[in-house]
Amino acid sequence: MVSQELLEILRCPKGVQEGEGLLELYKDTWLVCDQTGYKYPIIDDIPVMLIDVGEQFKDTPREDLPIPPPRKLIES
Repeated sequence: MVSQELLEILRCPKGVQEGEGLLELYKDTWLVCDQTGYKYPIIDDIPVMLIDVGEQFKDTPREDLPIPPPRKLIES
């Protein structure tokens, strides 16, 4: 599980370009930015904070996010 201290300092890399980029933990497996809609998976307790990955799940409603997140994230 991601530590609370880390969660407090993590920000959406896309969101900080436009504002605060605050993230919300969703079901202990996703970090969601309400500002941008980007969603970042947590795999093996490591948040995958790549803009390309967050953008892939932008249009996926929270309730439809795969749990656990897929291990193959960036499409070739």
